[in-house]
Parts: sequence; structure tokens; C-alpha cells
Amino acid sequence: MTAAPLPADDDAVAELRALRASIDNVDAALVHLLAERFKFTQKVGHLKAAVGLPAADPDREQQQIARLRALAEESHLDPAFAEAFLAFIVAEVIHHHERIAEDHARS
Repeated sequence: MTAAPLPADDDAVAELRALRASIDNVDAALVHLLAERFKFTQKVGHLKAAVGLPAADPDREQQQIARLRALAEESHLDPAFAEAFLAFIVAEVIHHHERIAEDHARS
């Protein structure tokens, strides 16, 4: 048996809408920032391919993980979540770098 929905408090509904609008704005900013980040990593990939560097840089990745975990802690964000988020991004970057290197090798 499903409970009937409670009547909505107008103030709560208005606050919910405002909070969701703020979330939508942050989501849009995240997408734009990720796009900007990938523009830079594409340039890194082309530079690495041109000089024969490997797609992955484990030392740099470890530095970035430590840096991001510290930033997360300062921002009261779960450092494990921040690390998982960075790992997802880094995996995609490495994939792009590998494709760039393959394309460069064929040219």
C-alpha cells in the first residue's frame, strides 16, 4: 500500500526548485570545465606522441591523486570519491593519448 503524498509546503517547494537550479548550474560548469581540461590533455597527447613519450605517466598520476585528495579534504569532499573521479578521467585521457599515438605512428 502506497502512502498518499503529503501536501507540499510552498516555501519548501520554492527552496527545492532554487537548490535544483543551483545544482543544474554546477553541473553545466562541470561539463564546461571537463571539456576545457580535455582540450589541454589532447594537446599533451599530441606532444607526447610527437616526442615518443608513453601515454601514461604513473608518477604524474600519483602526484595528481595526492594533490586531489588534499584538495578534497580541504573542501570537505570524500577523498576516496575524488580519487575515483580522477581515476575515471585519467583512464579516459590515457585512452585518448593511446589513440593519438597510434594515429601519429600511422602518419
